[in-house]
Amino acid sequence: MSLPKTVSDKDLEKLLEEITDTETEDIMKKNDPKYKWIRQIMISAKKYHKLCPYYDKRTGKCFLEFDYKCDRAGKFDGCPVFIRYLEKKYDELKAKGKRLPMDFMDLSLV
Repeated sequence: MSLPKTVSDKDLEKLLEEITDTETEDIMKKNDPKYKWIRQIMISAKKYHKLCPYYDKRTGKCFLEFDYKCDRAGKFDGCPVFIRYLEKKYDELKAKGKRLPMDFMDLSLV
């Protein structure tokens, strides 16, 4: 039995570059807290879910963006929609002054 794959730093950096060049410059730095938090939540999510928790198997659409048909078949390791969602959550929680959850399951409780 092989261990579940996680997103490598290189893959995450490449995906973040594809999303937006200017917004992700700070995230690209490995010492950036936003980058570290996104990476930690993605690893945590992978522990609990084989497919994206926001993926509808029946229709093949994403619950995060309803008009978006998932072309990744539910794999969320480097999904730009999932990364954008985590970026928004991070910014939202920081703006409100709340503590950041360290586990994917705690993200819905905040």
